[in-house]
Amino acid sequence: MNKSDLIDAMAADSGISKAAAKAALDSLTSNVTKALQKGEKVALVGWGTWSKNHRAARTGRNPQTGKTIQIAAKNVVKFKAGAGLSNAMN
Repeated sequence: MNKSDLIDAMAADSGISKAAAKAALDSLTSNVTKALQKGEKVALVGWGTWSKNHRAARTGRNPQTGKTIQIAAKNVVKFKAGAGLSNAMN
């Protein structure tokens, strides 16, 4: 499912226009992004939690050349599925 499929499904399920569903989805993604940039956690109870995680710099290896390379530190997004989502998968 891609973004346009999700917008179509949201519009059909909630009885709203596709434009309103797109605005709602864009608002969700924008607000989740802003909260993560501030270092906050975003939790949807029963569905999951997003959090910002810092990955330290480390040494790696280029598999094509075998040379050792330095991988820079960066922030990554971590998602932990909630009980409701995990149970729905089984």
